[in-house]
Amino acid sequence: MKVKKLRTHYIIRLDSGEEIVKTLTEFAQAKKIKSAFLLGLGAAKELTLGFYDLEKKAYIRRFFPTELEITNLVGNIAWLEEAKQSVHQAKRDEPILHIHIVLSSSNFNTIGGHLFSGTVTATCEILIMVLDAKLKRSRDSATGLNLLTI
Repeated sequence: MKVKKLRTHYIIRLDSGEEIVKTLTEFAQAKKIKSAFLLGLGAAKELTLGFYDLEKKAYIRRFFPTELEITNLVGNIAWLEEAKQSVHQAKRDEPILHIHIVLSSSNFNTIGGHLFSGTVTATCEILIMVLDAKLKRSRDSATGLNLLTI
């Protein structure tokens, strides 16, 4: 990973072989990022995406082993307000990265969803826009999700 720090932003280049969500979570924790929004592009393989089934209150997961182009990656960084079970599998003292991604295949078909994991192939270029307020998430009983507390 290569990092350039700007006043309130970070420009990050993830390198081949790095796991996107794990690496960004560790980065947010190490830099003590209160909260942020992020966006990016690049290429990845071994991706696990999810679609949230509101009726079942659970993610439908699908694995994509082959290399795909990241045409859009967008998300945010927040923290759990309470130590209840999280659909994001985060503990109370860990940042939660909520990332959605759109991917394109070599035949130009696109797929998208919630990003659980993915391994960078060529590169993944990320802009993290740090906020000065700490965003928090708490469990919403109606959806089963940890929604932003606003």
